[in-house]
Amino acid sequence: MFGAVAFTYGLLMTFVMSGASRNKKQRRPNPAMLTAIGYVLVGITSAASLLLFGYAGWTYLDIAAV
Repeated sequence: MFGAVAFTYGLLMTFVMSGASRNKKQRRPNPAMLTAIGYVLVGITSAASLLLFGYAGWTYLDIAAV
């Protein structure tokens, strides 16, 4: 299950990053859908990092209390 999610996330991230860099080289604006998917991926990445950081802190505090 996690492998499929990680693969889809990586595929979308590659698509967005390659499309944005190609548009920048050609000095064209990004389509609205590309920008929207990029913002969603940034949100997912930020949320996952905060959750993992919180879990690491919670685990550390739980171990330190023992």
